[in-house]
Amino acid sequence: MTAGTTPERAVTLEFAGARGGEAPLSWGQRAFWRLITWLDEGDPYYNMPWTLPVHGRRDLDTVLNALRGLVERHESLRTTYHETPAGPVQRVAREGRLTVGVLEAGDERPLAVAGRLAAELAATGFDYAGGQAGEPLIRCTVVTGAGRPRAVAFALTHLAVDAWALEILATDWRALLAGEELPDPVWQPLDQAAYEQGEGAVRGQRALRHWRAALERVPLTLFDFPQRTPEEPRFVRVGMESAAAALAAQTLAERWSVSTASVLTSASAVLLATLTGHREVAMQLIVANRHDPRTAAMVGTAVQDGLFTLALTEGTFADAARAGHGQALTSYRYAHYDPPAMRALRAEVGRARGGEVDLSGYFNDTRAIGHWPNLPAGDLASLAGRTRTFFVGAWPMVEATAFFATGPATHTCQLYLLVDTAFLSRSTAYTLLRGMETLLVRSVTEDVPLGEVAALCGITPVTRDGQPVPEAAR
Repeated sequence: MTAGTTPERAVTLEFAGARGGEAPLSWGQRAFWRLITWLDEGDPYYNMPWTLPVHGRRDLDTVLNALRGLVERHESLRTTYHETPAGPVQRVAREGRLTVGVLEAGDERPLAVAGRLAAELAATGFDYAGGQAGEPLIRCTVVTGAGRPRAVAFALTHLAVDAWALEILATDWRALLAGEELPDPVWQPLDQAAYEQGEGAVRGQRALRHWRAALERVPLTLFDFPQRTPEEPRFVRVGMESAAAALAAQTLAERWSVSTASVLTSASAVLLATLTGHREVAMQLIVANRHDPRTAAMVGTAVQDGLFTLALTEGTFADAARAGHGQALTSYRYAHYDPPAMRALRAEVGRARGGEVDLSGYFNDTRAIGHWPNLPAGDLASLAGRTRTFFVGAWPMVEATAFFATGPATHTCQLYLLVDTAFLSRSTAYTLLRGMETLLVRSVTEDVPLGEVAALCGITPVTRDGQPVPEAAR
């Protein structure tokens, strides 16, 4: 029998944290607040489905107490967001209530039911002001098997957590279930906002100066070619799972003394340059901003965009990857800044240059670790034979033209590409993903000149000057 996804009952948890309060949004929160308010009201694009297992023979009260502990420990889980005349603010509720559903999995695996339920919970947008009840921006349901809690399904907002924060929550979860006493968190988003309003502002100014110097010279856009009739919905995301790409990236990273993230980022830049015909690429990297020990332990969102530029000469992909590694490190260093000040800077540079600087190419490495420890046995050729590509989904509005991202799997390289089909078709997206694997695998056995990437990867560069865009770019 297949379990439904409507909770059979609900439990109300009372919580009381150590502190409440109000403050301006942190810079990480400001970055997501702009994106969320840019979308249609109720759009769930920045919701995050998530599941946690319940290890051991825990009863429902133990699980509910662990949930209460997470909410009480971490202020971001009891924060709402409000527009005020002075700008958006975060309000941390010291006390409140959280409604938790309870659902029996029946004959199904509880984790599978929790995964399906988490996706459903995240499919509806949040009322970021908390609604009339002022409930925190977290939805959760305990999934039981034979009456015993086995998993918890969550829906969270990116305003409250990022991927780094989820790892902290998972660690706390195991400890709270086991009844361990945990030290109080020393740094919360309220503290981060105060830091950025004070001594952290100097760092933000350094980042703005770095961005200004780059924005004044990079191409105004990579996507300066005729548009086509887009699909409906317009923005399409496709994926690839390739153990061959993972093994090749690890081999190349070790050989070239760079990170696997830099190998993948540089490959993305090379493929976009090959398609669009540009000699210099300007993209944005999604940067965790967790180098400071205080933010490294914070449950919140610290993610901001970093500026990645790569000048491509007549050399090889190895040359591009080594240069890209240095550029990525620079990008990470200058990715902490005040978002409204950055928007003002970009507008100023755009006016001076006679057009907006388009940075709608992205790369996001979401992996928790920089390698794949559970790759299957086999050589590159045999692993490449197992590669699969697949459709992920489509959305009406996304602020990107080409967005590469990795997935968290440790047994294969999960690579995703979202494209604006007014510029790049779904078939082009698949070509670029497969091209990534081909480029990495071939680079293990030979140096690949940049001038040969198009032929190797099956990419037909776009044409301009009023000429039709070839099918490969449609």
